[in-house]
This record gives sequence, structure tokens and C-alpha cells, in this order.
Amino acid sequence: MTSFEPPPGRRDPDVRSPQQANPSWLGQVQPQHYRPAPGPGHAPLQLPPGNRPDGFTRAQPVLPPAATAPRARASAGVAALVLGGGLLAFVSLFLVLPYLLENTGPGGFVVGFVASLLPLGSVLLAVRYIDRWEPEPKRLLLFAFAWGALVSVAVTMLIQPVFSLAAGPASGLDYRTFAVTVQAPVVEEFAKSLGLLLLLVFARKQFDGPVDGVVFAFTIAGGFAFTENILYFGRAIAGSSTPGTDLAVVFFLRGVMSPFAHAIFTGSTGLILGLAARRWHFGLTLVAFPVGLVPAMLLHSGWNSMGQDFFAQYLLVQVPIFLLAVLVVVLLRVAERRLTRQRLQEYAAAGWFTGPEVTMLATPAGRRSARRWARSIGRAQQMKAFLHAATRLAFIRQRILSGRDVPAHQLDEQQQLAEIRALRDAVLR
Repeated sequence: MTSFEPPPGRRDPDVRSPQQANPSWLGQVQPQHYRPAPGPGHAPLQLPPGNRPDGFTRAQPVLPPAATAPRARASAGVAALVLGGGLLAFVSLFLVLPYLLENTGPGGFVVGFVASLLPLGSVLLAVRYIDRWEPEPKRLLLFAFAWGALVSVAVTMLIQPVFSLAAGPASGLDYRTFAVTVQAPVVEEFAKSLGLLLLLVFARKQFDGPVDGVVFAFTIAGGFAFTENILYFGRAIAGSSTPGTDLAVVFFLRGVMSPFAHAIFTGSTGLILGLAARRWHFGLTLVAFPVGLVPAMLLHSGWNSMGQDFFAQYLLVQVPIFLLAVLVVVLLRVAERRLTRQRLQEYAAAGWFTGPEVTMLATPAGRRSARRWARSIGRAQQMKAFLHAATRLAFIRQRILSGRDVPAHQLDEQQQLAEIRALRDAVLR
């Protein structure tokens, strides 16, 4: 792609040098892959006067007409993934639902279903928090949840007997110990993480970093835990002479003390797959799959191995693991914001944005200010779309700077710049 120098007077003095290409560990760029952001067209877009955020105080460039091809709604790979996932979930329902009803009874199933919504809600709120900066497509999150709640459960049910026959005798463990500490962690984490691998293969543009990996992993794990909780809660009702007491105990252990257990297990796999995806090397991502399963299986086995000293191990081991997971999520969000700001600054250096506009688009305070202003003029949805489009642009540039599939990503870049121009017009019209 031809690179243009910005017209005289367009480079903002507040914008740092684009050579500061590595703002955080999240988006390291090799010097040989770095290239300046493309320059804009020559005609400026004059913005109307009014009480606007600081980022909207100067003229903005217009994208050349040749680069305004419409963005496809979904790639063939994503469409196939969503369709195939929906079919698998539908088929899995005929295996999973009878199993749940057989073990819980109709009354236990209903109670278990309702009770399971509470821990599920906490996991989905965490997903929403992590995913706020660069939201994943809803269709992919729906695929992830359906995979976790139905397909991974069905895969687990089909694989467990085979795995037990093949590995049980060789383990030297009694059946219960083997089932709890070996079989469940290995089979369940493999089944859940298959969904992550499919997302990585078929939705590569949406799954290109550790934050995406954690978001998809938490969603899959939340779905799996939801179905598993229906079984445990419902069974506490169906097979007890004191159903209220037993349900309260099981709910406290699973819904209060450990709603994020499965999310943390599978989240470690998602984190490793996301780190590999950031390198944009297909072979590396495939190798990362078995590597990422190891910590998930170990964490799962460690959780299931807690016995009579459960509460001591919970406080001394599981709580620190949970706090470490929270710290990792916070660090990922900080790194994501820094990466967004640096990449948008590079577009600002080429003349696409002003310095104040980058601050508006790439900082939490700037976004809050922009949303407040947009709500005051009745254009909150347009502003939300504009902010998200700018974030996508930053991550498209990161993919360009990875050095792989550069022409395809540059086309995405031009389409995204056209979308940003249209969204800015929608906000300011």
C-alpha cells in the first residue's frame, strides 16, 4: 500500500512518534514489520460548530473513494462456524436434556435451572466487563455459550466411558478417585476447549489476542457450569429427604464459593491460545492448544482433589488463584487500552485523528465524556458504534504490523476507515 505524508499542518504536536510501536507487552512489533499508517485523502471533513467533546474540534480527513468498499457482514468461516455450532447444539440437546431429566426429575430440573441462573449471571457480568473495550460479535459469544452449555457436555458424555476404559486401569487409582481427579479434568477441559480451537480456526480476525481468548473461554465455561449446576442442584432436590437443606449446601459450594471455577480453568487455555494467536502463526496456535490444556487440567484436578481440609485449601490455594486471575484480567485491560491508544496515535500522526480525539477514543475518561455528550444530543448509539469502530481499527493495525496476511488486513483497514468516516458523520449530522 502506498504511504502518504500528512498534508502540511495536519500533524498534531500532541501526538507521539509512531516509532514508539510497543506500548505494552500485548502488542509487540518487530522492527522489520513496522510501517507508517496510510495517509488520508486531501479533502477535509468540516465538522459543524457546537458544544462537542475536545476530540471533535478540528477538521477530519475524507477517505479516498476507492477505499470505501462495504464490509462483508461475516466471513464464510464465521458463518460456517455459527451454523455448524447451532446444528451441533440442537443435536446435543437431545442427549443432554434427557440425561438431566433422568437424574433430577422434572421438579428438580426446574429448580436447578432457576438456581443455576444466578452463578451464570455472575460469570456473564464478568465477561461483559472484560469485553467492554473491544466487544466480540454477539453471534460468536452465542456460539461459545451454546458450545459450553450443550455441545461440550455432550462430548464429555460420549468420551468419558471410552477414556475410563482406556486410561482407568493404567492409572492404578480406584474408580472414584480416577473419575474425579483425572477423568473429569481431562475430558471436560478437552471438550470445552475444542470450542476455543474452532473459534481460533474459523474466526481468526475476532480471536486475535489474549483478551479475546479469556472472553470466549469464560463464556464457554459459563455455559458448561450452567448445565452442570442444573444437574447438581436438581439432584440435591430429587435425591434427598431434606431437599431444601441439601440444595442450600450445594448452592453455597458451587454458586457462592466457586461460580468462577470453570471459568478460571478454561480461561487459562483461552489466555495461552490468545497469546499464540497474537503472533498470527497457524502452526504455533495449533501447538498452543495442547499446551493450554495442561494448566486448565491441573487447576481442575487440584480443585476436585480437595477433601476433608477443603476450606483450608480453598482459602490458601483457591482464593489466591482467583485473585491472580483477577489481576491478569486487570493487566489485560490496561494493556489493551495502551495498545489502542498507540495505534490510534499512529493514525493521528498520518492525519486521520487529532490528538484530543485520540484521547477521547482511547481512554476510559474520554469515552465517558463522549458518551455523555452524545446522549445529550440523542446520538448515544452512534457514538458507541464510533468508539467501537476506532478500537477495531487499532487492532486491525496491530494485525498489519504482525507481518502476516498484510494485504488482506490492509483492505480491512481501508474498509474500517470508511466505516469510521460514516459513523463520525452519523454522530455529527
